Amino acid sequence: MTTIKNTLIFIFILLYSFSVLSAQTVEEIIKERKSIFSKNYKTAKRVNSLASNGNLDETKKLIIEMSDNYKRLIDLFPENSKVGFGTEALPSIWEHKDEFNLLMTKASSNMIELTSAIDGAEDMKVTLGKYMWSNCKSCHSKFRAEH
Repeated sequence: MTTIKNTLIFIFILLYSFSVLSAQTVEEIIKERKSIFSKNYKTAKRVNSLASNGNLDETKKLIIEMSDNYKRLIDLFPENSKVGFGTEALPSIWEHKDEFNLLMTKASSNMIELTSAIDGAEDMKVTLGKYMWSNCKSCHSKFRAEH
């Protein structure tokens, strides 16, 4: 009888441990995606400033970093991360997951295109708006809660 009792206690502890670990994993996922979005926004502002001042080499490095971040974001919206930990992600991300992933892929590709487009840009503001800021707007309008 004590063997069965000990086994049941062990199973309970094991299951409890898995649920605690998965909650931590969800928290880490949400924190990582929030951090990446925040970083991309700060980086975009820096790109704006550097590009406007003609520092294109540094600008291109930051743009490539943003492109990589968009690729990473695709994996940071699993089904179990819809709520909690201050997420501002709307349910529409999961309802239209293919569209969301396509937007992240497009944003990543646009960043790579931007590295070439800024070289001969007649109007840097228009070029940055087309390749960078428009991606932010299209995603926020459908997939992020107002704040």
